[in-house]
Amino acid sequence: MRLARARTPDGVVSGEYDDGAVVDGDARYPVDEGTDLLAPCEPSALYCVGRNFADTLDQMDYDRPAEPDFFIKPPTAVIGPGDPIPYPDWTDELTYAGELAAVIDRECRDLAPADVDDAVRGYTIMNDVDALDQQGRTARKAFDGSAPLGPWIEADIDPSAIEMETHVSGERRQHANTERMLFSPREIVAFLSERFTFRPGDVVAFGSPANPGLIEPGDEVAIRYEGIGTLRNPVA
Repeated sequence: MRLARARTPDGVVSGEYDDGAVVDGDARYPVDEGTDLLAPCEPSALYCVGRNFADTLDQMDYDRPAEPDFFIKPPTAVIGPGDPIPYPDWTDELTYAGELAAVIDRECRDLAPADVDDAVRGYTIMNDVDALDQQGRTARKAFDGSAPLGPWIEADIDPSAIEMETHVSGERRQHANTERMLFSPREIVAFLSERFTFRPGDVVAFGSPANPGLIEPGDEVAIRYEGIGTLRNPVA
């Protein structure tokens, strides 16, 4: 089941995404007929893990972390599918990162890995936009519009071994499988829940494979995760 949020002539609705439309009760809202998909949740925070793919360690010459290496994006970083990614005038090096992300379903804390599935609503896609020439992760990664999210939440998927790829203006830039993660999604959610109280709609993103290249104004970034879908955003 795919769970989506949309802006419609009747206001913002949440429901099941089915055959090109968002279904809310008896109402059906075809996308692109006065209806636009929004980010599929409204997180109070986005918990993002870096350096979690073996390929990334090789590319960047990083040491293997002993535990998940994380940072936080604020809710103002979120934009929806199709929304333009802002290119701030204070950076000359903007890049992308196609990431699998879990959406938390209920308030929870101190989860064991075996309990994570019961606490997760499903999985979506995040683009961890990064201004590489800025100092420190907050300056680089936490600005407005730095977390495109969507297009919906897939509620019925096992995240442990799914294919992904990222295309920039039609050129494939990333290709990997989540089995290449150093820490599994369930391990990461459990690890972070020891430190933070999750709220419904919060997002946990699990890192990106090797990331070869920048994005420029006019590009389109398309991130596909097998069994979920494709998140597309133009660069403003």
